Amino acid sequence: MTTAIAAITVQGLHRRYGVGDDAFEAVRGVDLAVPTGTISALLGTNGAGKTSTLELIEGLARPSGGSVRVLGLDPVADRHQVRPRTGVLLQQSGFPGDLTVAETLEMWAGTVTGARPVAESLARVRMEHRADTRLRSLSGGEKRRLDLACALTGDPDVVLLDEPTTGLDPESRRDVWNLIRGLRGRGATVLLTTHYLEEAEELADRVDIMHEGRIVRSGTPAEISGDHPSTIRFETPLTALPDRLPARGVAADGGHTVIETDDLQDTLTELLGWAARHDVRLSDLEARTASLESVFLDIAEGAHA
Repeated sequence: MTTAIAAITVQGLHRRYGVGDDAFEAVRGVDLAVPTGTISALLGTNGAGKTSTLELIEGLARPSGGSVRVLGLDPVADRHQVRPRTGVLLQQSGFPGDLTVAETLEMWAGTVTGARPVAESLARVRMEHRADTRLRSLSGGEKRRLDLACALTGDPDVVLLDEPTTGLDPESRRDVWNLIRGLRGRGATVLLTTHYLEEAEELADRVDIMHEGRIVRSGTPAEISGDHPSTIRFETPLTALPDRLPARGVAADGGHTVIETDDLQDTLTELLGWAARHDVRLSDLEARTASLESVFLDIAEGAHA
């Protein structure tokens, strides 16, 4: 954990929906710290509770238990102090479809302290050419970029982004990544949720993975994947594999062999050397280093439930 002061601190957080026998606890004792001037990604399996957690940090509801502090303040009780310094991107904005892009930004700017000029906000997300277009005519990706422009129009100190690149094409997604990096570059703190694991690996200084309402893994992307094995996969040959491979384990998977290893290079070198000596062809050969994706899929399959 970095020693920087945390812009966002969550301790023992709980969120329950309903009462009595019908109650459902979506967030179950979450602890979270986002250091100032960093990008953190909150990942989660379906229904893990990440959006419920983000909504509590945004101050959209009070927690059922535990505490939230944003810039040292309660986002609900101290909303009048927190809100001017916070930019929020929800999964859906709900802006009226009859408004133009420029009118929407003008309306939003009226609610923000120190708002950027509309033209500047549009240029920031490459939407200048759509200024006079009504929202109902925008694509899903364009609406998402407009939502982002609104969230950043006041140059907030803390930026909360719920699935910021959903619906964007690859080029627009890269543009948004660069924009988010720029926020960190000027000292802002960013907390985002995403379903795109490569997005978290590209952007995040720190990652927290939720499963069933709890955080089950935390650290930098490298730390999280560091103790996870790399994999080698190939069509199972007729010849028996060598008895001693530098590997965690060898398993069969539908006509293929899967080798897990802590040292991909040594294991692959040994395997290919054996194949060459015995004139064995390893069809459909794939070698993958440990990644955030492999850890996440392991969690999704219940290994850390």
